[in-house]
Amino acid sequence: MNRITQDMQYRQSLMKYAQKYGVSRASRKYNKCRSYIYFWRNRWDGSLESLACESRRPHSHPNQHTEAEIKLIRDMRRRNPQLGMIELWHRLRKRGYTRRPESLFRLMRRLGMFQQPKPKKKYIPKPYEQMQYPGQRVQIDVKVVPRSCIADPELRLFQYTAIDEFSRLRFLAAYDEQSTFSSADFLQKTASFYRRRGITIECVQTDNGFEFTNRFSNSKRDIQTLFEKTAQLLGIRHKLIRPYTPRHNGKVERSHREDQKLFYNLHRFFSLADFGVQLAAHQNRTNNRPMHPLNWLSPREFLDAFLFH
Repeated sequence: MNRITQDMQYRQSLMKYAQKYGVSRASRKYNKCRSYIYFWRNRWDGSLESLACESRRPHSHPNQHTEAEIKLIRDMRRRNPQLGMIELWHRLRKRGYTRRPESLFRLMRRLGMFQQPKPKKKYIPKPYEQMQYPGQRVQIDVKVVPRSCIADPELRLFQYTAIDEFSRLRFLAAYDEQSTFSSADFLQKTASFYRRRGITIECVQTDNGFEFTNRFSNSKRDIQTLFEKTAQLLGIRHKLIRPYTPRHNGKVERSHREDQKLFYNLHRFFSLADFGVQLAAHQNRTNNRPMHPLNWLSPREFLDAFLFH
């Protein structure tokens, strides 16, 4: 609650108590001096607004800008609307203005002489497009394995993740580098994984990382990456999300958060092969875990119910 409103309500309670039981009793109960109660009782007309504090700003100041100075500033600003404040202050000094730039800035701000910034158009996100069948769109992303999980300090590991937006069925793969070659290899394995389960991938959705696209490359913007060539060869449409908007890849991002909590915080890896074995077991476990968006069915159960009923 606003502090000013709280103070007004407190004074209103004090006024009502004093009106009912007297000023002396109210002074003892609320621990306020009698002059404080008399002061606010003279202002109180029964409404809450009458108990608001008035402005303490002084009506005048001996060093405030004079009318002649204000007129000089207005005239100079009117004749030079595009002039910067410091240059404007410099020209005013040549005409007898003796104030500091800080004083000029405060006066110009109070008089509304600064150009107001144009309001930015509010971004209205599009409503989420619910998938109607498996394989309609698959989200792909890369998770960097935390260094604390790796026994060898020289080893770097990466988890490539693909998740079907309709069934939430995931495919995970272990790699020791994050590159367009690894991404292309993972896409081929992903297509084979879903094909064995009766799913044909129509579209894959990724972020704008260089392992997927050259969209933000200065020199290779028009050159397809190996990942894009592989997707074109497999007949899969490649969709890029809005830049700096990871929520558009929300399902795979959320799955990575769960991986951190349920897998990486509890395991340690000694080699790429060891990481791959443990990651495969984790993939099998998560694909058989019930999920609330699937009516408490696991991704495998939900997929089987859709394909065979």
